[in-house]
Amino acid sequence: MNSKYFTEEHQLFRSSFRDFLQKEVVPHIEKWEKTGTVERFIWKKFGEMGFFGLKYPEAYGGLNLDLFYTVIFLEELQKIKSAGFAAAMWAHSYLAMTHLNAEASEQIKQDFLVPSISGDKIGALCITEPFGGSDVAGMRTTAVKKDNQYVINGSKTFITNGVYADYYVVAAKTNPELGNKGISIFLIETNTPGVTAIKLDKLGWRASDTAEISFDNVVIPAENLMGEEGKGFPYIMQHFALERLVMAINAHARAEYAIDYTIEYMSQREAFGKTIDKFQALRHKLVEHATDVEHCKVFNYEAVACLDKGEYVVKEATMAKLKSTKVADEAIYSCLQMLGGYGYMEEYPLARLFRDSRLGPIGGGTSEILKEILSKMIIDNKNYKPAVE
Repeated sequence: MNSKYFTEEHQLFRSSFRDFLQKEVVPHIEKWEKTGTVERFIWKKFGEMGFFGLKYPEAYGGLNLDLFYTVIFLEELQKIKSAGFAAAMWAHSYLAMTHLNAEASEQIKQDFLVPSISGDKIGALCITEPFGGSDVAGMRTTAVKKDNQYVINGSKTFITNGVYADYYVVAAKTNPELGNKGISIFLIETNTPGVTAIKLDKLGWRASDTAEISFDNVVIPAENLMGEEGKGFPYIMQHFALERLVMAINAHARAEYAIDYTIEYMSQREAFGKTIDKFQALRHKLVEHATDVEHCKVFNYEAVACLDKGEYVVKEATMAKLKSTKVADEAIYSCLQMLGGYGYMEEYPLARLFRDSRLGPIGGGTSEILKEILSKMIIDNKNYKPAVE
């Protein structure tokens, strides 16, 4: 099955990236989980190896590779016992940088996309607000144009890399009376006067930095507008397919890791005179989860293949995230149970996996919101089309 999607070159990349993670990242994971801070040196190492530029144009230092290199990047990051570290890396590369590549002016690309690919600058995407959650159109942050400047006021929350970042890609309303047709996208450097970031304390993803950010009369140049004024909502919607697929791939990869770890544990743990992988109740439960995960993985791969060909896969990506995050939660819950008391101990990976996985059905659009989007498409026959060609 994998040969349909992965070439020998893909597999060589997987092997080299896995080796890199074991050598450069894994020795620091426990410290980063405890401190909640990923040290900046690792961003530079990722940049030097080209890992932030996998899908980006060569003109900006990228490698312009197909999306299955991204799949490998995401899958391997889920298998080093820190979804928080993984989130810091992919939120930079596939949230903030996606908007830079798609909407930024040439000058902004040179000033921010190039150093983002090299690992010299860190980005964060700022859409979610304290009062809005998944309701993007209901955002309250405003951007008022005065002469050749914009004045930004408002707040964002649950922003990955919100404290680490050197710049934010921010959605704000330039014409509040127009609702979702009045949203625009801006580049704001984090050292701009009036910007404040407060680190949030989370259940999981402990290594990543998640912030609430406020903008108090933040003045930026008019040229920091990205794309056209009033097109922010279509830009955001356009990229949600990739974000949802990222979350779906993360989910099937961490579930696969949990299952593999549990199988190894069960082969060594003995009870009543035999290893517990011989007990039918545990065996059958585990293969049910393995089957569900494999179904998700194949569906996710096919959706990625379609997206890589330029197809608009909003329906498939939404289904992928909805199902994969649910399946991952259920699989990891069972895997923790199969470890018994050891599953509840922090020195074993299942405890952290359990906490980290819980964000899957919440982040990037809650499962409830995704179900309503799919209801409109499946029941109401709503046909979503690419907002921006």
